Amino acid sequence: MQKVFLTLEAKLELEARLKFLRVDGRNDMANKIRQAREYGDISENAEYDIAKEEQAKMEAEIVDIEQKLANCEIIKENAKSETVTLGSTVRILDLAQKVEETYKIVGSHESNPMEFKISNESPIGKALIGCKKGDTITVDTTLNGGGKSEFKIVKLG
Repeated sequence: MQKVFLTLEAKLELEARLKFLRVDGRNDMANKIRQAREYGDISENAEYDIAKEEQAKMEAEIVDIEQKLANCEIIKENAKSETVTLGSTVRILDLAQKVEETYKIVGSHESNPMEFKISNESPIGKALIGCKKGDTITVDTTLNGGGKSEFKIVKLG
């Protein structure tokens, strides 16, 4: 598995989720399965089938989190850096729309555009890595119907 880049905060959240799933999640699931069995013949028991499906999804999530944590590398937030790196907070100006937005560059497993966290693997994230304050980047945004967009780095850190 590839390296998984996470902030310390995201790593702690994953560890807490894993602990919850291993203890409370498994106990709750065992109770659901036990209750479903009490309804009678499991070959025609929809509640039992649903509980087993939920259990399989939960176990898959546990494995996924375990793999992420086993392969994670903590992103060091470096406010002093002169170039954009993983963990940087960057204020950019969309030159066409004259709109400024502030983004944090994070690993793909932690990205959430609604929280202004963009992946280092996204088109804008890739273009920003290694740039400095004042640099202008051109990003292919054809997937969003926009063609090419230009952004200027207004602030770093």
